[in-house]
Amino acid sequence: METQNKSSNGVRGEEVKVANKRSVNCLEFVLRLLAFAFTLVAAIVLGVDRQTKVVPIQVVPTLPPLSVPVTAKWNYLSAFVYLVVTNAITCSYAALSLVLTLTKMDRKKGFSLMIIILDLVMLVLLFPSIGAATAIGVIGYQGNSHVRWNKVCDVFDKFCHQGAAAIAMSLLGSLAYLLLVMLAAFKLHKKI
Repeated sequence: METQNKSSNGVRGEEVKVANKRSVNCLEFVLRLLAFAFTLVAAIVLGVDRQTKVVPIQVVPTLPPLSVPVTAKWNYLSAFVYLVVTNAITCSYAALSLVLTLTKMDRKKGFSLMIIILDLVMLVLLFPSIGAATAIGVIGYQGNSHVRWNKVCDVFDKFCHQGAAAIAMSLLGSLAYLLLVMLAAFKLHKKI
């Protein structure tokens, strides 16, 4: 923080702390970089999530069970597709906003407002996709006895762990966007 002295008619006034613009811009750059990295990792981790297991299936109670290979893939669940797509969109936007931050294009008044609005849109895209994927993950982990949905994470453990890691990375990316929006609101409040 820099300090400035206000003076009126040569009399020394109170000290006012002013945020160092370089540190604010550096923080914004780091948050954009984190948002990019977290959403990229989340999209990749979930995008390659696949596991095949041989599962015994009892067709007739008097016969021995049949061993059938069963595959779990991320694109079999619409909530996971939603999460991969939103992470890909927000990752692409984060890369673009990083470039714009480095080229100092975001210093223009109208352009910085557009960046703030787009940061908020990315946040609005990520939160529901994380919620949907988490809900499906909880059902896969615990099952639902009321509708006779069995647990699948006890069979597809690698698939579930990779999905949980992608959800966590996506949540960290959304928190980076949340901090970016809060930083923009703080900067706007300081200007008023």
